[in-house]
Amino acid sequence: MLWDVPRVSEEHLNARREQILDAARACFVAKGLHSTSMQDLIKEAGLSVGAVYRYFKSKDEIIAAIAETVTGGIMQHIETVAAQRLPLAESMDAVLVAIEIQMGPGGHLPIALQVWAEAAIDPAIAAIAKDRYVKLRGALQLLVENAVDSGELPEDTDVAAVTSAYYSLVPGFALQRMLTGTPDKDSYMRGLRLLINR
Repeated sequence: MLWDVPRVSEEHLNARREQILDAARACFVAKGLHSTSMQDLIKEAGLSVGAVYRYFKSKDEIIAAIAETVTGGIMQHIETVAAQRLPLAESMDAVLVAIEIQMGPGGHLPIALQVWAEAAIDPAIAAIAKDRYVKLRGALQLLVENAVDSGELPEDTDVAAVTSAYYSLVPGFALQRMLTGTPDKDSYMRGLRLLINR
């Protein structure tokens, strides 16, 4: 008689995957991206070597998965903001709400800062960063397109150029805040509104 081999549920697989990613985040925050080895991640996850490698073949794959989770969440937030069709300054204010959350306890921007640094010297990490940030810039273009549609920006606006400048406000805010502790979002937005309204 043949017995059915019990299948591992999707929930179990997802839980194991998140367990590994949580362990990776903890290691990256504690030891740094560059100094963390796969052995460190495996030990932190409390799983066997085979269990971890079943989900991720390398540290780069883990970094890519973390980056995708973070950027995916921010992109969804941007799409929600875009659906409100707010003026550009108000849209940026709303986008920075998600960025502030990622700077708080358990947030991922401290890891993102390490990814940016590693991207300068590691081609594999550079490719991951480029992919995720090009996607984020594309999401922000929706907000610029809304501003053209509403008449806030001229019809002949170079949307790609404005999007590039507009997008730089997001990492600009995050980097200043993480490296210096200031400005807070309200101060940053006061300055931005003064620039936009001149």
